[in-house]
Formats: sequence, C-alpha cells, structure tokens
Amino acid sequence: MSRVLLVEDHERLAGLIQKGLAADGIAVDAVSRMDSAWTALTQLSYQALVLDRGLPDGDGIALLYQLRRANMGIPCLVLTARDALHDRIQGLDAGADDYLPKPFAMEEMVARVRALLRRPVVFQSANPSYGDVLLQEDTSELRCGDLATVLAPAELQIMLLLVRKQGQVVRRSALESAAWGLGEAVTPNALDVALHRLRRKLSMLGSGQQIVNMRGLGYALAHKEVAQ
Repeated sequence: MSRVLLVEDHERLAGLIQKGLAADGIAVDAVSRMDSAWTALTQLSYQALVLDRGLPDGDGIALLYQLRRANMGIPCLVLTARDALHDRIQGLDAGADDYLPKPFAMEEMVARVRALLRRPVVFQSANPSYGDVLLQEDTSELRCGDLATVLAPAELQIMLLLVRKQGQVVRRSALESAAWGLGEAVTPNALDVALHRLRRKLSMLGSGQQIVNMRGLGYALAHKEVAQ
C-alpha cells in the first residue's frame, strides 16, 4: 500500500483529505507542523508528500526547500489558498511537483496524488542493503546470499528503517510509527513480537547481522562480532 505524509493544520480539512485518500487505498499519516513533518520524513518511508503552505511554524515552502537541499526527492503536492501566479511559481521553483489551490475538488486532489505516486522516490533505493542483508521492497523479501524469506508488512517497514539507517540507532517510537503509522494505537508488546520474528528470520538465513537493543536509546543493526 502506498503511504503519504499530509502536512495540514486545519483539522477538519486534514480529516477529509485522509478519508478521501484512504477510500482510494492510500495510507495517510497527518501532522500539522513543519518540524513534525521533517521528523517523520527523515525517520519513515513515504511515497509522496501533500503539503499546506500556511502552517503554525511557518510557510510550508521552507520545508520543501529543506527537503530539496537534503537531496530528498519525494514527490510533493502543495495545497494552499495562495493561488496568485507568483505564489504558484514560487512553489514550483522550490521543488513542488504539483500545486493545487484551495478550495479544490476531492476527486481532483486524489487523482493528483495518484499521479505523484507513479513517480519514483529518487533518494531511497527500492532494494536497500546493509552488510549481508538485502531487502526487496516490491516482493517484501529479506535476502541473505541465495536465501530469502518473506516479511509481514510491519516487519518489512521495521527492517527498511533499520537497513536505511546503516547501523545507526533508531528509537523505539520511530520503529513503531514506521510499522503501524503515526498516531495508531499499538499494543505494548507489538514491536517486541515483530523484532523477535525478525531476529529469528535473520538467524534462519544465516545472516551476520543482528538486531541489537541499545538500552535507553533504541535498536540498530550490527554485525554479530561487533555486537558481542
């Protein structure tokens, strides 16, 4: 399922957009501030960004500039009441892929997001690797050499985040958000169960990598000899 980050501070409109995209089979995480959006975009995996301009902590275009300076090519649709020609040009020059003035028809907004989702996200490999571990996102496979196993959706999202962090520590809350979405209710031991299954699958494949718990910090992939 495609996953989109929505940055919109108008609570009712955000709810309507989430509902419209969900009806089209698109998962949506919603935040209302640029700082929250930056945290989500740098820790989780999204296929598109829907961005409002008038946010409590500034103009959403500033976030877009920040993303493009960081070479993050996630496709972006800007939604805004600022529909003057110079505003549209500013948004496109900042790196927006599309620009839709408010008010808009929900059907058109969903169609524009679908178009964005057909574009590749150039800053993230579809098959990231670390050590002897390779993930094939399109088939949900975890591979080690000639051996492979299929991951459940939550397991895949956890491994994608761990692999893309290349051995860096990832907070528990970030792993939970990656697996189940921002703000979703998660049972206290859901992450522990998923990590247990992933550790078992890594061992079954004979991988030299393991998931280690850095107490008080989070989790990371590490080579077994280093972790010991």
